[in-house]
Amino acid sequence: MAILSKIRERSLFLILVIGLALFAFVLDPSTLKDFFNSQKINEVGQVNGESISRQEFAQALDNYRAQTGNRVSEMQAAKNVWENLVRQKIYDSQLAEAGITVGEADILNDLYEKDFIKNDPKYQTSGVFDKEKFKEFLATIREENGDQWKAWREYMSNVKSALQKTTYDNLVAAGLGASLEEGKTEYYNENTKISGELVYLPYTSVSDSLVQITKGDVKKYIENHASEFEVEASRDISYVKFDIKASAQDENDIKADVAKLINDSDSGVGLKNTTDYLAFLEATKSDLPYNDNIQFKVQVPQVIADTLFKGNVGDVYGPYKDQNYFKLSKITEVLEIPDSVKARHILIPFIGSNSATPETKETEEQAKAKADSIATLVKKNSSKFVELAKELSADKSNADKGGDLDWFSYTRMVPEFRDYSFNNKKGDIGVVKTVFGFHVIEIQDQKNFQKALKLATYARKIEASEATENEVYQNAESFAQEISNGGKIDAIAKDKNLTVSPAVGLKALDENIAALGNERQIVSWAFGKDLKVGDFKRFDIDGGYVVATLTGVTEEGLMPVDQAISRVRPILTNEKKAEILNAKLQGTTLTDIATSTKQSVRKFSDINLKSPTITGIGYEPKVVGAMLSAKENEIKKNIVGDRGVYAFVVTARVLPTDLPNYDTYRKRIANQRKNQTYNMYQAVKKASDIENEVGSTYYGVGR
Repeated sequence: MAILSKIRERSLFLILVIGLALFAFVLDPSTLKDFFNSQKINEVGQVNGESISRQEFAQALDNYRAQTGNRVSEMQAAKNVWENLVRQKIYDSQLAEAGITVGEADILNDLYEKDFIKNDPKYQTSGVFDKEKFKEFLATIREENGDQWKAWREYMSNVKSALQKTTYDNLVAAGLGASLEEGKTEYYNENTKISGELVYLPYTSVSDSLVQITKGDVKKYIENHASEFEVEASRDISYVKFDIKASAQDENDIKADVAKLINDSDSGVGLKNTTDYLAFLEATKSDLPYNDNIQFKVQVPQVIADTLFKGNVGDVYGPYKDQNYFKLSKITEVLEIPDSVKARHILIPFIGSNSATPETKETEEQAKAKADSIATLVKKNSSKFVELAKELSADKSNADKGGDLDWFSYTRMVPEFRDYSFNNKKGDIGVVKTVFGFHVIEIQDQKNFQKALKLATYARKIEASEATENEVYQNAESFAQEISNGGKIDAIAKDKNLTVSPAVGLKALDENIAALGNERQIVSWAFGKDLKVGDFKRFDIDGGYVVATLTGVTEEGLMPVDQAISRVRPILTNEKKAEILNAKLQGTTLTDIATSTKQSVRKFSDINLKSPTITGIGYEPKVVGAMLSAKENEIKKNIVGDRGVYAFVVTARVLPTDLPNYDTYRKRIANQRKNQTYNMYQAVKKASDIENEVGSTYYGVGR
């Protein structure tokens, strides 16, 4: 994008910021000091009353960035660091309540078992790991090497966190075992087969029009199931995107400018007559670099492939449009080469080459002499190639195969290796230097000879002109102005044939917006402290502008009724239908109930909890569970299931064969429980008093 629009907005913004800051300072110079020393600004949150300071968060964030090599975005890093700090605080308090402390001795004992430590010679005495040497090393760097000690201290902090997690998980798991009696019960519950008769009234038998669900009903349900409807603060926006794209006139102008580069002009030699292609592309500021590689037909721009492969050396084609460029291509060479080569090699490394190891002693000159000597030998007697490859080649991936590389395509090998293999003939043996060392190469076979070209291609990216960018900017400004005059974004967009896109449920530390990508600036704006529904703003984005309006505000707490209604309505609808259907289940026998409800008595047989499906009805675990606990030949009615309501009688219960031991089932229950340590942590976290102010105090969201 051109710089104009950035200057328009940023310059005014900077002037205002600087001016306001100076004005505040003149009025009261102490305000700056008070701001930075305030308790609020130096705290990013609390966990059960324990503060997480801004400094603690910043240090953890810096360490996290260093560990991840800055491969994680700023906001994702902030989220991860916050979660790590919360987990650490919770583990600390939980372990403290249990009277367990992860101390220095625990950390050291864990370090002693790390392979990279115990196998390091500098921590060994006579080849055996020496704990005292390691502790002496830590003491020394603590006193003398600040940076190294800082890195080790951070590593040990991570070890402590890992130990806390393991200790906590083990502590929880120790209390989640199972008895043999539980195993036996599990076995019987799963494998007891039940048969009988039932009457089934599906929810679909009650018309939806007979059930009225009010917002008050939804609100009451949410309040009664609060734990299921707790939500973070979020914002909803609608936006219109104005893309800066080259117009038809822009494309015509670019194409005309590119065409001027074919022939000589006052500005220099054209592509048709030049022979120094690299210099030509640099002088004409090509947007793509010079590619001197041989290209098969599938590798050249396909929009002009057929034409190019009918041409001759010196022919120039274009301008032609390929993806987002206008290009000129000149044929500089026509060749007949194979598309695949079979070869073998012997690799001789030298000090500094990519395949060198600590055992490599040869200089480049010595390695070259050695490779030449091998080449001379195998030229005289090629049968020695396999033996020499196994003995001397540094490429151990194929040395055992006598250096055989099998068949490879033109693009597989590094350029020097590739060029020798494809430009020479079957049976040729030569020495080639690459970044890996010197290769003694024997070309064993070549196949599928075909035409290939070398091209010199000039490319100009198709971009919007300054005039087009100004026009798009004015369109975005005009759109924003109409909103400021009281217009609604949907109506204005419809009138202008523009698309309005929604972004629902944006969180305070989110970065990405659907269809826009990383637009942190818009998310930050949406969480502005004084922002109201209906407020709008125009934003500069990569490749255009966005006009966004705030359409919804959800504060932290219970989900608003309007958001929850689509989720709650089906539940309440079935509950009210169940009340209607239960009232119809009149009678003392299944026959009476079937007659009063105009349903039939159905039989069921051999169903169990392992597979709680009722034939002809479907999956009904709650109903099958009720059947399992019912007495035989006793009518049960008003049983509410997932698909309707039921009345049933269990007429037979077949118990499974006793097992000599129920340990398998006991272990299964115990393992299932032990695998719930994550859920246990989440439950403790949910019960904790956590205040998360990272967005407002660290990133200024909502200020």
